[in-house]
Amino acid sequence: MDLVTPGLGLIFWQTVLFLIILFLLGKFAWKPILSALGDREKAIESALESAKKAKLEMENLKSENEKLLQEARVERDKILKGAQDAANSIVEEAKLKATAESNRIVENAKASINTEKQAALTEVRNIAGTLSIEIAEKLLHRELQDKKAQNDLVEAYLKEVKLS
Repeated sequence: MDLVTPGLGLIFWQTVLFLIILFLLGKFAWKPILSALGDREKAIESALESAKKAKLEMENLKSENEKLLQEARVERDKILKGAQDAANSIVEEAKLKATAESNRIVENAKASINTEKQAALTEVRNIAGTLSIEIAEKLLHRELQDKKAQNDLVEAYLKEVKLS
């Protein structure tokens, strides 16, 4: 059992050596290690804080971008609506002009047709009158040898006949 139980001198020297190592580690190793750990902890906290700030900035930028996109969409819609309205008004104006022009052309054509119709009717009346007079003159010339009697008869017939 001697092998398993340590002696009192061994325990004393182990305790002294442990305290010396503890003192040396405390003086030379733990302070630098603890300060390095503190520095590392501060750096990590700083990095986390920077990450939070960057995240907030990204969220702000994202919301600003969304707002700008929405404004751009609204502006695009306004421009498209304005262009559509302008196109519709141009088309409507062109339709009105075309309708007015076609109405004017139709009216001019009607007036021209009426004028030509009146001219043709007048010419037909004149020709019919001339032919009637010639026919009547030839008929009367056979029946009446006297020129004076012929003219009186023609004038009497002309007074009876009304040209429409």
